[in-house]
Amino acid sequence: MLSNYKGNVAIIHDWFSDKFSGGAEKVFNQIEDIVSNSNCNYEIYSLVNYLNRNRNIGKRKIINTSFIQNLPFSKNHFHKYLPIFPLAIEQFDLRDYNLILSSSHAVAKGVITSPDQLHISYIHSPMRYAWDQMYVYLNNSSYNNLGINIFLKLILQNLREWDFISSIRIDELIANSNFTAQRIKKYWGRSAKVIYPPVDTNKFSANNVRDDFYLSVSRLVPNKRIDLLVKAFNQLNFPLIIVGSGSEKKQLMKFAKNNIKFLDYQDDVVIKKLMEECRAFVYAGIEDFGIAPVEAMAAGAPIIAFGKAGVLDTVNCITTETKNPTGILYKEQSHKALQDCINHFEDNKIWKNFCSEDINLWSQNFSIKNFQKKFDNFLNQCLTEFKH
Repeated sequence: MLSNYKGNVAIIHDWFSDKFSGGAEKVFNQIEDIVSNSNCNYEIYSLVNYLNRNRNIGKRKIINTSFIQNLPFSKNHFHKYLPIFPLAIEQFDLRDYNLILSSSHAVAKGVITSPDQLHISYIHSPMRYAWDQMYVYLNNSSYNNLGINIFLKLILQNLREWDFISSIRIDELIANSNFTAQRIKKYWGRSAKVIYPPVDTNKFSANNVRDDFYLSVSRLVPNKRIDLLVKAFNQLNFPLIIVGSGSEKKQLMKFAKNNIKFLDYQDDVVIKKLMEECRAFVYAGIEDFGIAPVEAMAAGAPIIAFGKAGVLDTVNCITTETKNPTGILYKEQSHKALQDCINHFEDNKIWKNFCSEDINLWSQNFSIKNFQKKFDNFLNQCLTEFKH
């Protein structure tokens, strides 16, 4: 167990912000729990820390931040400093630590370490906007109409080069899904251990009495493809509740019909109730893992999702041979494919073939307990091998 470890530990995370918080922060919290419960001496490093001081942050210590913390407009616009993120992360002096654990979807993995330090990095994603989703981000960028895309592409080219070079420094890689492991292999040429992120499945209850509305819980940003949900349900006329906020919300609300209801950020109590009552949880994006669908399954809701990336790991797609199915995966990322899938789901009353208790049981494969056990085992294995 890590409880026997006597060295100093540094935990690196990309950034902390109340405005930009999601699955990566949930993983960080569990990594910190594992380290803090071991009674190791540890410190936390991050590009910036803009968490509300009054927010319950558990065992979290003082967070050491980079020079970006002190730059103008950093609190609300630190993402604008993306081109200097690599420089900032490399400024941390980590010489006093024996073990470095990074939680990275951007640059946290790029810290400088020495040969006698073990660096293990949990990768949520290789930098999406620098690799396969570059054009999604460029086409939806606020700079798109300024005619500077060529300069943005040059910046992203430099980020790609740094992303690859910095990946070589890491001793051991963990991927949050098989899809992420494939992307790591493609872009960095390295293998990674797959350990699914922790999902708090215990806070949900399986409910077999379902309502007739469909549900989406997501940030309203381009890569989530909420636009496909709106286009599909505009034609379907079935009730859809979309929970979330983001840059696309105003535009989505403009062309959504009355059967689609938008809710801003909701607390856990409201989300729990919605997930436990919806007919199905709908999902149109391409996610490296995707925590929200797993939470919905813990609440007994079947999943209707585009069958690519992380959902291939998490959703047990219904077929004539599937035991204990948890959802339906459609094959094309389009509103028409989603529309056809939901019509099939309704016309044939497919929802009657799902058992909420079985769906909940499947979701336990992605529980916090499973994550802690697998992460701790891998950590100790790496430490043992590194000593030799």
